[in-house]
Amino acid sequence: MRTEKDIFGLVQLPDETLYGIHTYRAIKNFPSSGEKINPYLIKAYLQVKLAAAETNYRVGILGQDKYKFIVEGIERLIDETNDAIEGKSLLIYDKIIVDPYQGGAGTSLNMNINEVIANTALALSGRNYGEYNFIHPIDDINLSQSTNDTYPTAFKIASIVLLRELTEAFANLQTELQKKENEFSNIIKLARTQLQDAVPITLGQEFGAFAQAIARDRWRLYNGEERLRSVNLGGTAVGNSISANRDYVLQVNSELNKITGLPIAKAEDLIEATQNLDVFVEVHGLVKAGATSIIKICNDIRFLSSGPFGGIGEIVLPEMQAGSSIMPGKVNPVITEHTIQIAELVKGHDVVITNLVGSGNLELNAFLPAISHLFLKSLILLRDALYNLSEKCIKGIKANKVRCRENLLKSSALAAILVNEFGYDKISEWVKEAYKNNVAFISFLKEKNLIDEQKLNEIINREIGVNIE
Repeated sequence: MRTEKDIFGLVQLPDETLYGIHTYRAIKNFPSSGEKINPYLIKAYLQVKLAAAETNYRVGILGQDKYKFIVEGIERLIDETNDAIEGKSLLIYDKIIVDPYQGGAGTSLNMNINEVIANTALALSGRNYGEYNFIHPIDDINLSQSTNDTYPTAFKIASIVLLRELTEAFANLQTELQKKENEFSNIIKLARTQLQDAVPITLGQEFGAFAQAIARDRWRLYNGEERLRSVNLGGTAVGNSISANRDYVLQVNSELNKITGLPIAKAEDLIEATQNLDVFVEVHGLVKAGATSIIKICNDIRFLSSGPFGGIGEIVLPEMQAGSSIMPGKVNPVITEHTIQIAELVKGHDVVITNLVGSGNLELNAFLPAISHLFLKSLILLRDALYNLSEKCIKGIKANKVRCRENLLKSSALAAILVNEFGYDKISEWVKEAYKNNVAFISFLKEKNLIDEQKLNEIINREIGVNIE
């Protein structure tokens, strides 16, 4: 065991633990939620620490003897975090152990990372964990920094990375929907408004409309990245750069830009950028808008595939798993159901994020940990759900041409395209008579010799661009 101390007293920690007394206090103070710090946030935080170390060394306030071990330690930890992101290993979570939901505006995470970097660097220098007289978690690792500028900066870096990945997921879904638009372009069917029969449409047009909605969400998210590029790194506690070297403040963001490869820049007003997190409400609002589109499309797909014999049944979804423990042969639209639940969760996150962003006070928002955790969680959950929806549902959708034709011909929907030919009053009269006699509208026209097949197809082709097969 080794002994560490803070202003509250002494604590004994196992020799092999890379975290220190500040992390120990955090895990004792906050109950475990069972969730972990987002790995994208950990990586971004380590990149911020790397930029700080490089800049502190360049401006002459971090010695060569410490610098080389600190940088090597951070790079090793970044490699471990990359493994966690790729699902190869969760070794980083033996070290970054604080809960995502924590008080203190994120100080617990900042100190957990500071202590782990310090002890990793100490081990690389041949020293024991806890020998902070050589490399100190605050004096060296946190040099020129505060939780209040490093955490929001790391959060924005992680957000940009994940926002780009979510944008690609929307692009992929758009592509799959456009493929269905082309595949179904010649299948005429019944449109529906207010869940009632409407006018003829092609199945391709329906899927094309889905694709266009997703394209709009894609571009919203693409443009939303710009809101996240301004960071407050160098502002330290409240944005006025107290305790930070002037040259460090001028250079650190350029170093971070180089490390991350992202177009981030120092905010024009570091005090304002430290106080306010409204950009996350704005950007998450765009994510929520995308989630709303996804819910609408998934519900439409469920509706169109309903039945398959007692419902609409105009499209057939891939069969993924047995749908019932009591009804043999039943198959449910489980992929769309999963996607809707994820999208609804994102909408819920938006409410919490909005409320917590508005609850900041004066120079700082103390609720950044929950804001960041839910924001990044939304991006990952929705990203993965969209790829799943594209691969396991949209890609395998088939058209039921027979049902599309059957539903259309049973309806009076074709009446609308005959108005110009016969007049509204006459068509209304025929629709009413067909309905009264429980006869399909088209069958009624043919029985009464009011229109022949060739003339009907000419009109349909003129109005819709395709024929009824």
